[in-house]
Amino acid sequence: MENIQNQIQQKRDSSIELFRIISMICIVAHHYIVNSGVMLQIRPENIMTKNALFALLYGWGGKTGINCFILITGYFMCTSRITVKKFLKLFLQIEFYKIVIYLCFLISGYIPFTLSSMLNSVLPLSLVIYSIGAGFTGSYLVFFLFIPYLNLLIHAMNEKQHKLLILLCLLVGSVFQTFLKAPAAFTYVGWFMVLYLIASFIRLYPKKYFENRKVWGYAAILTLLTSWLSIMVAAFRYQTNRNPAFYYFVSDSNKILAVLTAVSAFLFFKNLKLKYHPVINTVAASTFGVLLIHANSDTMRQWLWKDTLKNAVVFHSYSFIVHAIISVVSVYAICTVIDIIRIQIIERPLFKWIDKWLSKRANHPAN
Repeated sequence: MENIQNQIQQKRDSSIELFRIISMICIVAHHYIVNSGVMLQIRPENIMTKNALFALLYGWGGKTGINCFILITGYFMCTSRITVKKFLKLFLQIEFYKIVIYLCFLISGYIPFTLSSMLNSVLPLSLVIYSIGAGFTGSYLVFFLFIPYLNLLIHAMNEKQHKLLILLCLLVGSVFQTFLKAPAAFTYVGWFMVLYLIASFIRLYPKKYFENRKVWGYAAILTLLTSWLSIMVAAFRYQTNRNPAFYYFVSDSNKILAVLTAVSAFLFFKNLKLKYHPVINTVAASTFGVLLIHANSDTMRQWLWKDTLKNAVVFHSYSFIVHAIISVVSVYAICTVIDIIRIQIIERPLFKWIDKWLSKRANHPAN
């Protein structure tokens, strides 16, 4: 996930902030593969080539990365308080990139003006109406509004009730969907709440086994390798069954390997105990901005991955692996710089002014 978490504790240690950065890199790499037309280039006759296998493994972590961001949110927000200022920062960041990126494409002539596209890019409600339950950003924004009520719930339950609720949610929301192919029990908003329950349990009920960095490091490696193995097995079978379900066990946030890998990696990084590092924390503060920029819209996906970087074309060349690595690092770095500039010249001055205005109102109440 996001910038909003970094506002909670400016001097927090850098372990989870580093985890946030790595998670976003996995998401950008996932988008490099699945949003670019590369998957359409993978066929039974080339599935066992170096480029095809690299592409499949390179793009594995999108939904797992989303789980990681929500776990971070739950871990910090379960003992914090949602304020209007926190929500406003999140909302304005989302709206800023929606409007500015749309205007950039419009002014450059890349897209024509239509009333529907203009309204979809400008009206705040369009974000919620058309992406809640389907897209990450709208779902996350709505989920964020539920956090105060989730906190009331988790603090009203005892440890046993909390644990049983998590097990019930995982059974109907993950196990059934993964192994029995049952219809989805939750939308993204509901699934984010399940992850919030998991993260808050880790925070509220410290256990000795939660603190074992070595165990969780091995668990993270094991679940990652199992995820990759499932992809490789699916790739091998694709030669005969023609079923391109390469990412089945990590294809959505609620799939079992996406959940286990995210939780294991989160617990490993939580126990890494890195000291505060300003560069790591500054870069991590813009991870949500990276997501909002590079995955802004279908237009952005077309322009970035297909027209500019031409991923699907490069897939057939010897330089594909180098292209994939340099492209993801470059996109991440450029988006981070853009968001840091936004924070410095827009967000901080704006909220400094808002704080002063609120302070004046508090000191001069109406008669």
